[in-house]
Amino acid sequence: MGLILGKITVETPKYEVVHSSADYEIRKYPPSVVAEVTYDPSQFKGDKDGGFSVLANYIGALGNPQNAKPEKIAMTAPVITKSPGSESEKIAMTAPVVTKGDKNMVTMQFLLPAMYKGAEEAPKPLDERVVIREEGERKYGVVKFGGVATDKVVEEKVDNLRKSLERDGHKVIGQFLLARYNPPWTIPAFRTNEVMIPVD
Repeated sequence: MGLILGKITVETPKYEVVHSSADYEIRKYPPSVVAEVTYDPSQFKGDKDGGFSVLANYIGALGNPQNAKPEKIAMTAPVITKSPGSESEKIAMTAPVVTKGDKNMVTMQFLLPAMYKGAEEAPKPLDERVVIREEGERKYGVVKFGGVATDKVVEEKVDNLRKSLERDGHKVIGQFLLARYNPPWTIPAFRTNEVMIPVD
């Protein structure tokens, strides 16, 4: 019942708020380890989130873990998505599931639990599409919002956040990420989403 009403019961990334305004927060995230998969959504019948099942299989969220140990890895939140067609710039990401777009290709990431301090500590994936790598410390301008994160809503949030960051003298250094903290069966009014833009 808690998941339907938006209760977040899984590990979420730690961060430090370095600046807070009425419009947004600037957060600093520590280094982390991610599992990622890059794919063309057409391989999943046009589903931008099609890589989710590949990563969920790796950690064992959908059954037996598809890794060399095999070791079940706890799910974390948020799921972070970068859709194809967004502005194409260099990016550094944190969070459980991240998706970055390059033309038609999408990269989705799960942030692994903080117990994994380096890529070599994470179990080796059996699926060669899954890559384990380390992300360094990074800063983001972040806006939180509820409801369904439709393309139109996200575009509006990104545009407003970018304008606010530039207005306040923050240098944007990459493309935006969409962080979704709840499963799809959560009642829309109780969902938590964030738009994240990397800043210098």
